[in-house]
Amino acid sequence: MSLAGKTILMSGGSRGIGLAIALRAAADGANIALLAKTDTPHPSLEGTIYTAAEAITAAGGNALPIVGDVRNDDDITHAVLKTRGEFGAIDIVVNNASVIDLTGSADIAAKKYDLMQDVNVRGTFMLSRAAIPILREASNPHILSLSPPLNVTPKWLGAHTAYTMAKYGMTMATLGMAAEFAGEGIAANTLWPRTTIATAAVQNLLGGDKVMAASRTPEIYADAAYAVLNRSSREATGNTYIVEDVLAEEGITDFSGYAAVPGTPDNRLFPDIFLD
Repeated sequence: MSLAGKTILMSGGSRGIGLAIALRAAADGANIALLAKTDTPHPSLEGTIYTAAEAITAAGGNALPIVGDVRNDDDITHAVLKTRGEFGAIDIVVNNASVIDLTGSADIAAKKYDLMQDVNVRGTFMLSRAAIPILREASNPHILSLSPPLNVTPKWLGAHTAYTMAKYGMTMATLGMAAEFAGEGIAANTLWPRTTIATAAVQNLLGGDKVMAASRTPEIYADAAYAVLNRSSREATGNTYIVEDVLAEEGITDFSGYAAVPGTPDNRLFPDIFLD
């Protein structure tokens, strides 16, 4: 398996899971274009689009930082055209940009509801759609969205309705495109972990140091994404993949090396949301 010479267009990617996926592909010598807003240091979030580009280059890849907002159609068009102009192709789209807010329906601000819908759902749809004409030219084209399977139980529908709708919207957009473009050999899949991943969202919104210590590293997500993106686009499409299941299919069943705190047993890790 190799992503050598492949071109990835990713939303976000300045840090966390997106950056880990980019670095895994960069180790093969892949080209990675990042469409992200963070061009200056954030007071509470590590990394910018430029530090991410430096890390990608250091890992062996070719980086193209594109400052823009996935909510803006002109920025999406610019990113697609600039990526093709720089690298001559787009082989993979990774819908990584996402906003999380677990506030209940009675209290969530309308502005935050709109933000989650615009970034998570509309951004996923519009970026994927804009890249379709170029993906058609690729030998093994993939769309990969970092969103969960559709688990429409009261437990998850009622837990944080606004966020659930936004994440399920990402999945529905992806599965819809999988069906719509299957005949053209364009794969579209989603990927989601069984445990929390040690990212800024977990640190700041889901439980701080305690949950961070009971999480896995972004590298487990990156290794699973790498495996999916190397699969045949005509055979592996329309799936809501689970990170650990993908790795098990690749023969990796010992996940102890991915623990954020070395030595933490699997049964002490914090389960992620949306999976029963």
